[in-house]
Amino acid sequence: MPEYSCSDSLPGSLFDVIIVGSGVVGCAMARRFTLEGASVLVIEKAADILDGASKANSAILHTGFDAPPPGSQEHGCLADGYREYLDIHARLNLPLLECGALVLAWSSEEADRLDGILQNARRNGVTSARILDARQVLSREPAVGDSVVAALEVAGESVIDPWSAPYAYLLQALDNGASLARNCELLGGDFDGVEWSLQTSRGQLRARQVINCAGLYGDLVNQLLIAESNFEIRPRKGQFVVFDKSARSLLNSILLPVPTEITKGIVVCPTLFGNLLVGPTAEEQQSRSDTGVEANELHALVERGGRILPALRRHTVTATYAGIRPASEHKDYQIQWYSERNYCCVGAIRSTGLSAALGIASYVYRQYQDSEHRHVPLSNCQWPRVAQVADPGPRDWQQPDNGGIVCHCELVTRREIENALSGPLAPGSLAGLKRRTRVTMGRCQGFYCSAELCELTEGCFEQPLAVAKK
Repeated sequence: MPEYSCSDSLPGSLFDVIIVGSGVVGCAMARRFTLEGASVLVIEKAADILDGASKANSAILHTGFDAPPPGSQEHGCLADGYREYLDIHARLNLPLLECGALVLAWSSEEADRLDGILQNARRNGVTSARILDARQVLSREPAVGDSVVAALEVAGESVIDPWSAPYAYLLQALDNGASLARNCELLGGDFDGVEWSLQTSRGQLRARQVINCAGLYGDLVNQLLIAESNFEIRPRKGQFVVFDKSARSLLNSILLPVPTEITKGIVVCPTLFGNLLVGPTAEEQQSRSDTGVEANELHALVERGGRILPALRRHTVTATYAGIRPASEHKDYQIQWYSERNYCCVGAIRSTGLSAALGIASYVYRQYQDSEHRHVPLSNCQWPRVAQVADPGPRDWQQPDNGGIVCHCELVTRREIENALSGPLAPGSLAGLKRRTRVTMGRCQGFYCSAELCELTEGCFEQPLAVAKK
């Protein structure tokens, strides 16, 4: 279904729900409310979805073994989100690498803390966890440094595609009647006791309910709409290094450190695209948009990766990136329901948002029902299947009549690019096209394919690609 144009029918429509923000949580929220029978509009200030905190993460589907204890919002949403992803991923053609994780202890002090993490995992319902000695760790992962002392094995931890999942959630919502307005910045709003009137850069919009899924700007949206916020976003940057595909054979599992009070620490894990990932850092900053990387931090990540997997020192880094997590002064999610104002804030969804998004959406919908809102769930909903861009699945380059390979590093075909540019939820920027196809995300970082890509995307983006003239 094409997104509405705010110049015609959209301003006159009264939606059951307007969702502010199209990160992974906003996309999952749109899916849940749409499938439950609500009329839904998602507004996004950027030219493309997933343009904020959701554009950069470690792509791990967490079991919640190390989440806050039962009773916390994060624990419940993580457990439910994890289960729902396992239930629906095949129907949406979403990949899943069930590789398990090892929480590595490198000293006797860290090894002593593993039992506490194991007990927490069991309290959280993750019964598959068990402690391994050094011999068992090295038998499973021979490339791990031989100074490892012990580890906690968590069988259910998995790796997913961090972009195709939320894309599929929103695509399913659109296919079942939801609407999306991009380049639509929220400027203000008023609630008259029955419905909301939102002022946006694309006109006035109306809804009975507003759900704030604005991520890094969630507290500011609270102030804008209800003049209060019970949390403050404290942006936390996480930088990553991506090692060449030649390093992928070194590792089978996700390697996690024993966490601290502040951070879960540096992770080494495989990706669904044939690389190894090391990160993230955890740096508090004021800016909500500065995703620049810093040489010293990147060098430290490379060094840390080499200590965990010594053979990694022989492999090259092919990409670096950074994301910003919407942390707050609280350790739990800040999901607040204001029933008297028909308003919900889904705030401070930190590093576990990708795993918990489906569970968060279900949690919020239950609260919505508790506020006496009722709809008739769809009886015959559509289940779109997203294009497969992960290595474990069949790829378009293996199929006939694909137009040839444009991006040889990531084996992206002309047909994949053309389908992405012309299909539903067509990207509004190069970054969006990269997230849908992985074009320019490989070893050469677009050096060889940019000229052809410039021709293919002509007229598609607000900011055209520029090719340097020789």
